[in-house]
Amino acid sequence: MLESFSDFFRELADQYPRWNFIFFYEPVQWDRIMKGLRYTVVLSVACVIFSVIIGVVGAWLQGSSNRFVRNTVQGYIQFFRNTPPFVQLLFFYFALGQFTPTIVGADGWTETPIISNVGWAIISLSFFAGAFNVEIFRAGIEAVPESTQEAAFALGFSRFQVYKEIVLPLAFRVSLPSLNNNLVNLVKTSTQAMAIAVPELLYQCVSIWNDYPSAQYPTMLLLFCSFVFLVGILVLGMHRWEQKSRIPGYGG
Repeated sequence: MLESFSDFFRELADQYPRWNFIFFYEPVQWDRIMKGLRYTVVLSVACVIFSVIIGVVGAWLQGSSNRFVRNTVQGYIQFFRNTPPFVQLLFFYFALGQFTPTIVGADGWTETPIISNVGWAIISLSFFAGAFNVEIFRAGIEAVPESTQEAAFALGFSRFQVYKEIVLPLAFRVSLPSLNNNLVNLVKTSTQAMAIAVPELLYQCVSIWNDYPSAQYPTMLLLFCSFVFLVGILVLGMHRWEQKSRIPGYGG
């Protein structure tokens, strides 16, 4: 079965040289695609998780009574929202990366940075999307009625308990549609990691069509379909989460 599948694409490449699906009949190229897909998934999942955590924590800190804390969070938001994510990625990797400690290899000569290019990509993209998530959750928090929070304070809840047990669960429901849009953009923005040689899917596809120009159209098609699939899974999951967490008469 697999041999017939491979033979079909070999014949297709012979008949139509501009449509060389080389990754479907050469194991080495297929491995490159699978490696890129794994990195894309890991990068996307890690950035989604960390950006949501940043958003939740940042939204809580925005309500702090300490003016310095509020101004710090606001400065973070303005910095990351008003500068291009690509520039941020280069700044983290090439500028801040020069100051990170390294581990000397067994040979005494080679040095390996503690934070790899993948690590810097996760940090940079998470902070970028987290700045938007802070504002998304802030808007959700403001949608929670003051009377609800006052009732919780009257029952002896601390500010953290009110946020954790009452405000955040309600705010999350209101924030899910906007959060969905931001996380979709984050997954698409993950392709910029190829600029610092993270071997994600776009990096591997470009490498393949550089080595085999006849495979350019097929790899572009594969790249497009892969991201449609990945984003589709995310949107479907977020939509189902939104449907299950909806409270009748609250948040739409």
